[in-house]
Amino acid sequence: MIKSVLVFSTVFFFLFLISFSLHQFFIENQVITLPFSLKKIYLFHLVFSLLICTNFLLLSTVDKIFEQLGFIYLGTIVLKLVLFCIIFYKSIFTEENLSFAARISLFVPMIIFLLTEAVFVAKILQKKQ
Repeated sequence: MIKSVLVFSTVFFFLFLISFSLHQFFIENQVITLPFSLKKIYLFHLVFSLLICTNFLLLSTVDKIFEQLGFIYLGTIVLKLVLFCIIFYKSIFTEENLSFAARISLFVPMIIFLLTEAVFVAKILQKKQ
Protein backbone atom coordinates (compact mmCIF):
# COMPACT_ATOMS: atom_id res chain seq x y z
CA MET A 1 0.00 0.00 0.00
CA ILE A 2 2.84 2.40 0.81
CA LYS A 3 4.40 1.59 -2.55
CA SER A 4 1.15 2.53 -4.30
CA VAL A 5 0.93 5.84 -2.41
CA LEU A 6 4.52 6.61 -3.41
CA VAL A 7 3.71 5.78 -7.04
CA PHE A 8 0.65 8.05 -6.93
CA SER A 9 2.66 10.85 -5.35
CA THR A 10 5.50 10.54 -7.82
CA VAL A 11 3.27 10.38 -10.88
CA PHE A 12 1.11 13.31 -9.81
CA PHE A 13 4.13 15.39 -8.81
CA PHE A 14 5.89 14.82 -12.14
CA LEU A 15 2.65 15.37 -13.99
CA PHE A 16 2.33 18.68 -12.16
CA LEU A 17 5.90 19.71 -12.97
CA ILE A 18 5.78 18.77 -16.63
CA SER A 19 2.28 19.97 -17.48
CA PHE A 20 2.57 23.21 -15.48
CA SER A 21 5.96 24.02 -17.00
CA LEU A 22 4.75 23.37 -20.54
CA HIS A 23 1.53 25.30 -19.97
CA GLN A 24 3.38 28.25 -18.41
CA PHE A 25 5.92 28.22 -21.24
CA PHE A 26 3.15 28.29 -23.83
CA ILE A 27 1.29 31.11 -22.05
CA GLU A 28 4.45 33.20 -21.80
CA ASN A 29 5.40 32.60 -25.45
CA GLN A 30 1.95 33.66 -26.63
CA VAL A 31 2.07 36.71 -24.33
CA ILE A 32 -1.26 35.81 -22.75
CA THR A 33 -2.30 37.41 -19.48
CA LEU A 34 -4.44 35.23 -17.24
CA PRO A 35 -6.68 36.75 -14.53
CA PHE A 36 -5.78 33.90 -12.16
CA SER A 37 -2.74 32.04 -10.91
CA LEU A 38 -2.06 29.05 -13.13
CA LYS A 39 0.17 27.56 -10.44
CA LYS A 40 -2.66 27.61 -7.88
CA ILE A 41 -4.96 25.85 -10.36
CA TYR A 42 -2.41 23.09 -10.93
CA LEU A 43 -1.67 22.79 -7.21
CA PHE A 44 -5.37 22.41 -6.43
CA HIS A 45 -5.69 19.56 -8.93
CA LEU A 46 -2.45 17.94 -7.73
CA VAL A 47 -3.49 17.91 -4.08
CA PHE A 48 -7.10 16.89 -4.66
CA SER A 49 -6.27 14.10 -7.13
CA LEU A 50 -3.59 12.71 -4.84
CA LEU A 51 -6.02 12.85 -1.93
CA ILE A 52 -8.71 11.02 -3.91
CA CYS A 53 -6.39 8.23 -5.04
CA THR A 54 -4.90 7.75 -1.59
CA ASN A 55 -8.33 7.62 0.04
CA PHE A 56 -9.59 5.16 -2.56
CA LEU A 57 -6.62 2.93 -1.91
CA LEU A 58 -7.45 2.95 1.80
CA LEU A 59 -11.19 2.49 1.24
CA SER A 60 -10.59 -0.45 -1.12
CA THR A 61 -9.41 -2.48 1.86
CA VAL A 62 -12.84 -2.22 3.52
CA ASP A 63 -15.08 -4.93 2.05
CA LYS A 64 -18.37 -3.22 2.97
CA ILE A 65 -17.41 -0.03 1.16
CA PHE A 66 -15.63 -1.57 -1.83
CA GLU A 67 -18.82 -2.27 -3.78
CA GLN A 68 -19.81 1.40 -3.54
CA LEU A 69 -16.45 2.89 -4.57
CA GLY A 70 -17.62 3.63 -8.11
CA PHE A 71 -20.49 5.73 -6.81
CA ILE A 72 -18.25 7.37 -4.25
CA TYR A 73 -15.84 8.32 -7.05
CA LEU A 74 -18.64 10.03 -8.95
CA GLY A 75 -19.43 11.99 -5.80
CA THR A 76 -15.79 13.02 -5.39
CA ILE A 77 -15.71 14.33 -8.95
CA VAL A 78 -18.71 16.52 -8.19
CA LEU A 79 -17.12 17.60 -4.90
CA LYS A 80 -13.90 18.46 -6.73
CA LEU A 81 -15.76 20.64 -9.24
CA VAL A 82 -17.77 22.38 -6.52
CA LEU A 83 -14.68 23.08 -4.40
CA PHE A 84 -12.83 24.31 -7.47
CA CYS A 85 -15.65 26.74 -8.24
CA ILE A 86 -15.78 27.93 -4.63
CA ILE A 87 -12.02 28.42 -4.31
CA PHE A 88 -11.57 30.08 -7.69
CA TYR A 89 -14.95 31.86 -7.73
CA LYS A 90 -13.47 35.32 -8.19
CA SER A 91 -11.26 34.22 -11.09
CA ILE A 92 -13.98 32.31 -12.90
CA PHE A 93 -17.29 34.01 -12.35
CA THR A 94 -16.55 37.67 -11.61
CA GLU A 95 -14.45 38.14 -14.72
CA GLU A 96 -16.91 39.39 -17.35
CA ASN A 97 -15.12 38.40 -20.52
CA LEU A 98 -12.88 35.46 -19.83
CA SER A 99 -10.77 34.98 -22.94
CA PHE A 100 -10.68 31.69 -24.81
CA ALA A 101 -7.08 31.13 -23.69
CA ALA A 102 -8.09 31.68 -20.05
CA ARG A 103 -10.98 29.22 -20.36
CA ILE A 104 -8.72 26.62 -21.90
CA SER A 105 -6.14 27.26 -19.18
CA LEU A 106 -8.77 26.38 -16.59
CA PHE A 107 -9.90 23.29 -18.49
CA VAL A 108 -6.54 21.70 -19.41
CA PRO A 109 -5.28 20.95 -15.86
CA MET A 110 -8.66 19.54 -14.89
CA ILE A 111 -8.65 17.11 -17.81
CA ILE A 112 -5.01 16.08 -17.30
CA PHE A 113 -5.42 15.29 -13.62
CA LEU A 114 -8.91 13.83 -13.98
CA LEU A 115 -7.77 11.31 -16.60
CA THR A 116 -4.75 10.27 -14.54
CA GLU A 117 -6.86 10.00 -11.41
CA ALA A 118 -9.45 7.90 -13.25
CA VAL A 119 -6.75 5.48 -14.44
CA PHE A 120 -5.47 5.03 -10.89
CA VAL A 121 -8.97 4.57 -9.45
CA ALA A 122 -9.75 2.01 -12.17
CA LYS A 123 -6.57 0.08 -11.30
CA ILE A 124 -7.51 0.13 -7.63
CA LEU A 125 -10.97 -1.21 -8.44
CA GLN A 126 -9.62 -3.92 -10.76
CA LYS A 127 -7.03 -5.17 -8.24
CA LYS A 128 -9.72 -6.14 -5.79
CA GLN A 129 -11.85 -8.06 -8.29
